Amino acid sequence: MTRKIWQVLMFHPQHTVLDNVLANGEAEGYQLRRVTNAMDCLTTLDQQVWDLLLVPACLEDGSEAADIIALVRRHGYDGSIAVLSELPHATQVSRALQVGATDYLLIPFGHTHLGQLVQRIMQTSQSCSSMVAKAPQSKQLLQLAQRVAQTDASVLINGESGTGKEVLASFIHNASPRSQAPFVAINCAAIPETMIESILFGHAKGAFTGASSAQPGKLEIANGGTLLLDEIAELPLGLQTKLLRVLQEKEVERLGSHQKINLDIRVLAATNQDLEKAVAEGRFRADLYYRLNVFPLCCASLRDRTEDIIPLAKHLLKRHMMLGQESTHFTDSAKRALTAYTWPGNVRELENIIQRALVMSHGCLIRAQDLMLPGQPLVAEPESTLPDELVAMNGTTTVMPIEHQPLSVDAVSEVVTNSRPNLQKSRKLAEFNTIIETLRRFNGHRSKTAEELGVSTRALRYKLQTMREQGMDVEQILTNQSADFSANNYNFS
Repeated sequence: MTRKIWQVLMFHPQHTVLDNVLANGEAEGYQLRRVTNAMDCLTTLDQQVWDLLLVPACLEDGSEAADIIALVRRHGYDGSIAVLSELPHATQVSRALQVGATDYLLIPFGHTHLGQLVQRIMQTSQSCSSMVAKAPQSKQLLQLAQRVAQTDASVLINGESGTGKEVLASFIHNASPRSQAPFVAINCAAIPETMIESILFGHAKGAFTGASSAQPGKLEIANGGTLLLDEIAELPLGLQTKLLRVLQEKEVERLGSHQKINLDIRVLAATNQDLEKAVAEGRFRADLYYRLNVFPLCCASLRDRTEDIIPLAKHLLKRHMMLGQESTHFTDSAKRALTAYTWPGNVRELENIIQRALVMSHGCLIRAQDLMLPGQPLVAEPESTLPDELVAMNGTTTVMPIEHQPLSVDAVSEVVTNSRPNLQKSRKLAEFNTIIETLRRFNGHRSKTAEELGVSTRALRYKLQTMREQGMDVEQILTNQSADFSANNYNFS
């Protein structure tokens, strides 16, 4: 499998900082781009998904890393941040780490040093990047998983198909002392019964027809690390007995061999079935069940943790966006459609839907009809006044649905009494009024306003610039609740 190349953006005004790190970045696991001022930094953050942002400990204007971190977080960047500093114990570095910086890097540095930083942050983030926990039961599950990860106790993970059992198992491994050793998963339901014994336990040369060479099994491959037995209920009874013996004696014999191989593995198991019922019916060995069920965990279905749906959708969207693709967001109608759906296929179905929506969408917005959810009508959203590069090819992408735009009484009066009614003018006034009211509600916070409106921060900045060009003093209107926001005062063209 091709390893991920991390996309790194460095914001630093000094050219000399970059001299030794451009040429060999990809060999160290990263691609680097540099900007020299805060405005270019914010603009570049909108252009694609960045894994790591490097910021200076301080700037000539007196700003420091903590200020920059606050700025980019308000802007909507949620990736890792590291501080560039000449001194490891500088107060600016300490403050930056307190407000969310992940690490720091000493200046001057070479491409190897940056590569080591990337690897450090990547390993730290891998243990939790795949886990989204906003719902109370998800947070509790994550806390339990983190606690049991520090032990070698066997864990039995139960949950419907598609709820993320293997993801949780991987999280436990990555958060454990065995994280640097192999994580090996085997799906007991996906392997023919005639092959599963040799795949799990390995085989010696000549053990059966076609065994031209000796092969280690999954148990050996996972030695020192973690083995996940997915769909454990499908393991044949005969192999359940052999597996139990291996777990008890901590040694394995390959098929066709009498040589014992010592094992040091941590075993996790997952199932979508009721194993207690399977034990009662004689389909699963009770002693193996008790051996595996030392610490039970349950992955709730997606319909039972609706608070996770939108954060999961955003996480999956970021994962599947193409390299260099502009940051994409869900409209409000798309969010409502996602949360209203019952998700019989759980997270796996959600991931498929997100991939489909990325294919169907145009520009930087995903609409409800782009999701193509089963049983939901494909209702087009109203036209947008975004620039051409942000508008869908069929002209139906919208900045915000018109039916959800509250107009003030004065604004409605201005439009109705105008001697030459103009639909475009009323639409723009409604749109601008909604932007202003939402900005006021979030105290001028751009990224929260953009999220509430269902647009990208770039699209919001474009709209604010358009408002300024048409004569609006946006900052004055925001700070003065009684500022005149009358249609006749502005040049709507």
